[in-house]
Amino acid sequence: MQLQQLRYFTAVADTRHFTRAAEREHVAQPSLSQQIRSLERELGAELFHRARGHITLTDAGETLLPLARRILADAETARREVQEVAQLRRGRLRLGAPPSLCASLVPDVLRAFHATYPGVDLIVTEDGSQDLVRALADGELDLALIITPLPVQAPALATSELLREELVVVSAPDRPAPGGRAVGIGVEDLRGRPLAMFRRGYDLREFTTAACRAAGFEPTFTVEGGEMDAVLGFVRAGLGVAVVPSMVAERSGLRVTRFSTPGMHRVVSVAHRGDVSPPRAARELERILMEHLDVGLA
Repeated sequence: MQLQQLRYFTAVADTRHFTRAAEREHVAQPSLSQQIRSLERELGAELFHRARGHITLTDAGETLLPLARRILADAETARREVQEVAQLRRGRLRLGAPPSLCASLVPDVLRAFHATYPGVDLIVTEDGSQDLVRALADGELDLALIITPLPVQAPALATSELLREELVVVSAPDRPAPGGRAVGIGVEDLRGRPLAMFRRGYDLREFTTAACRAAGFEPTFTVEGGEMDAVLGFVRAGLGVAVVPSMVAERSGLRVTRFSTPGMHRVVSVAHRGDVSPPRAARELERILMEHLDVGLA
């Protein structure tokens, strides 16, 4: 008994027509009929009542049909599982993340993933969350780390919250702490203070600007338009202070000052398209990411 014979059998059972079944299976009708005859000889029973223009299952056919469907489904599952294992030996994984996460969380996670699956090529796209969402929707990414909630609803995405990361102020180590305090400053302490600001489209730019406006003032930019490394360099040079995630601040070598204001944090989520299942490599990366966070937060 061959899988091909079972596929042809279920096709005839579904269409109740040999010619339409052959068309569905992209095979010549005589070849399909011959394979089913061979299956019947092997089983020792006819599977169909063949009347002109009217094909029905025999009792033997009725008995075989659910078994055939189960065998074909199991075969397809086996094929997918083996292919997915093979994909983890070779292939590619396209990950998107904001630059701030590429400077903190992502390198450690990708190092762990690469150690386990060295045959998978890793392609990383750095961009703001809104651009990453568009790239996911267009099929250009398999997985993305984004900052939520998004200002525009993205119903085609499936998202899961990963962590809530504290935002802090970084300043040059040789300069006084913002507000004259090492801890517990408020957003209002940034009033009139020069800020090194990220380029437009950066999640941190939008967050910082919104927080200042909520406190009743417009932020003062002394230099703007940079990526994460550039902004940290501007701060190090004494050109201003910046609001950055705590994971970035810890690695920066800059003076770190925490906010006393509640809610000065951002939510990092993992996202993929909601209408298709992410590839096995993407699911494995998400698993490693969760394990990394569990260890880091333990």
